[in-house]
Amino acid sequence: MNHRSDANRWGALLFLVGLASVLLGTMAGSQGWQLWWSVGQDAVSQQIVMDIRLPRSLGAWLGGALLGLAGAVAQGLFRNPLADPYLLGSASGASLGVGTYLSLFGGSAWAMTWWTGLGLTGAAFVGALLAVLLTLLLARGVQQTLRLLLAGVVVGVVLGAVTSMVSLMQPQVLQAMQGFMLGSTAFVGWSACATLGLVLIFCLTLAWVFARVLDALTLGEATAQSLGVPLRLARLVLVGVLSLATGAAVAHIGLVAFVGLAAPHLVRSLVRTTHDRSLLLAALMGGALLALADALARVLFAPQELPVGVLTAVMGGGYLLWRVYRDSTLGGAR
Repeated sequence: MNHRSDANRWGALLFLVGLASVLLGTMAGSQGWQLWWSVGQDAVSQQIVMDIRLPRSLGAWLGGALLGLAGAVAQGLFRNPLADPYLLGSASGASLGVGTYLSLFGGSAWAMTWWTGLGLTGAAFVGALLAVLLTLLLARGVQQTLRLLLAGVVVGVVLGAVTSMVSLMQPQVLQAMQGFMLGSTAFVGWSACATLGLVLIFCLTLAWVFARVLDALTLGEATAQSLGVPLRLARLVLVGVLSLATGAAVAHIGLVAFVGLAAPHLVRSLVRTTHDRSLLLAALMGGALLALADALARVLFAPQELPVGVLTAVMGGGYLLWRVYRDSTLGGAR
């Protein structure tokens, strides 16, 4: 009962932190921090806040929540704390999709008309989806967790090499892909927020339904099967959740590093609870992390904007290095 109450308290706190981060993002502009009520009361200033900063900050929270949820599902499904949302090759597939689209149609990834930008988002999502399907094909389904894991690594490496080949053959593609490769929320609008929100609700619902399967998997696959857990169906659904959440996030905000890996670790360091709560907590943690990082990325070197993926890599990587150092120190003390 104490674990449940602790999880509820942390959930409420993380929700408030995420809300504060979104509001903070509405005050992050090219000139540094600006109170939104002091920007001005003219139509242009209001449009900047309501149509640019607010959907961007909300989109960062939604994208981070999807990555946090996907990371928690991946770590629970593969029983590996180093698993991240890009484990099944979705990141390399999305990069190849964007690179192929740009090589065919040309132009800049972030300076296109609205219909071409929609095509770029679709290309990233289709690329991520096809990469996951290729992983499932090579792994011959989802029955063998180790085979699925190895197939994802192989697909990621191969598709990454193909993307590099495309970039070398057409250097202008590499320059146009930089915004996608480093992560950016600069062109997230209200339509993207609606899409990300619907995907988040759908994925959270499915993950919550199969949360008990993840609890059973912590005891081992043999024990879970002896308890009558439908492992095959659960793996299929959870891989679908992982793929959809990651594909939607990557398609709209690019390749943001470490959020999906660090968010579940942070949750486990705060509270020990069952997966039905830890999945939600990981989503809230991921949303708060990315929304805060997006706001900081806009003001640290204003008026120049730092790619949010660079900042999350530094923050997330630094945290994980500290965790490794602390755990090794504690282990040596024992």
